[in-house]
Amino acid sequence: MENILNNIKGDRLIWAIVALLAIVSFLPVYSAASNLAYKSVGGNTFTFFIKHLVHLGLGFGIMYGVHKIPYRYFKGLSLVMIPIVLVLLGITMLQGTTIEGANASRWIQIPIVGVSFQTSTLASVVLMIYVARYMSKIKDKEITFKSSILPLWVPVFMILALILPSNFSTTAIMFLMVLILVFLGGYPLRYIALILGMGLVGLVLFIMLAKLTTGPLSVKVETWENRIKNYSNDEDTEADYQIEKAKIAIASGDIFGVGPGKSIQKNFLPQSSSDFIFAIIIEEYGLLGGFFIMILYLWLLFRIVIVAQKSDTVFGKLLVLGVGLPIVVQALINMAVAVELFPVTGQTLPLISSGGTSIWMTCLALGIILSVSAKREEIKEQESIEDNPLEILSEAI
Repeated sequence: MENILNNIKGDRLIWAIVALLAIVSFLPVYSAASNLAYKSVGGNTFTFFIKHLVHLGLGFGIMYGVHKIPYRYFKGLSLVMIPIVLVLLGITMLQGTTIEGANASRWIQIPIVGVSFQTSTLASVVLMIYVARYMSKIKDKEITFKSSILPLWVPVFMILALILPSNFSTTAIMFLMVLILVFLGGYPLRYIALILGMGLVGLVLFIMLAKLTTGPLSVKVETWENRIKNYSNDEDTEADYQIEKAKIAIASGDIFGVGPGKSIQKNFLPQSSSDFIFAIIIEEYGLLGGFFIMILYLWLLFRIVIVAQKSDTVFGKLLVLGVGLPIVVQALINMAVAVELFPVTGQTLPLISSGGTSIWMTCLALGIILSVSAKREEIKEQESIEDNPLEILSEAI
């Protein structure tokens, strides 16, 4: 254990926040998964606890391994991964499966190990690295819209187009994050406005075409419309069942909560251990528990900004913000859905909700951030040695 701790590099506070979120996640997942356990494994809730433990263990293994890779290597890896991601998304669109009652085909099965994998989460991380690479490459150069279409926007829109039919919320978040990243990278505002307009036109055309069909796309668009209608409609309907149960859970929690494992609404919320786990946390641990979780994510955001600001390269700065901001944005959206500030999106709470792919890709992104931070520490150590003749002598000996 001491060996591992000595080999951990990068921002120690990020490591601490992530470890704390992971530890906090166990009791809510164990409690919230009880309704799924009785439906699928004969009431053995401990199975879901072990599964969550394995997912987090693999996630931390990914984070540890990735943070040891010099972040400059991710430039080249993003070029290699873009076509791989496009192929995976294409396979998902054709052969995707439905997992644990979710109403969208977002997963593919990996035959050898029998594991389900949500390809859009990998696509999100790879795309943000790719955009960070491109924006750092053209930094201080004259940017024209025409020259950026093929290398930048064609891959972006291809990936978003493959994700959109099954997952509108992820597509929207990815598009927003890309626009924010190119803005931070110095892309002209007039071009960003043009791209935003093109994206909205593309979405409208997709909806119009979907409505002309009678297949799965038409059903999906109808689901989007229903969620928006339910959000803006104060009347109780069968369609907003989940959000009503989430609101009951939050109201029941009061200030201090009903106690660990004593949630009632976990028995009624279909996605109580994933999409609506924040509502269960508030029911069991009260508003204090909810605020504690929110503070952890805001603290993580603060550390991400600090790491980005301290990075010695433009690519490092954009890379940290590109893979780090979506984690916090997704967390805030998940919380906002639980308290009905947002329509239902299907976004999980990073590092807390159950689900392997979400945890692994979040840990991948955090490992990249820590890699950038570790490089900064390495440079500072080198500068310290160069400034101290005695240390130079000891290094030589």
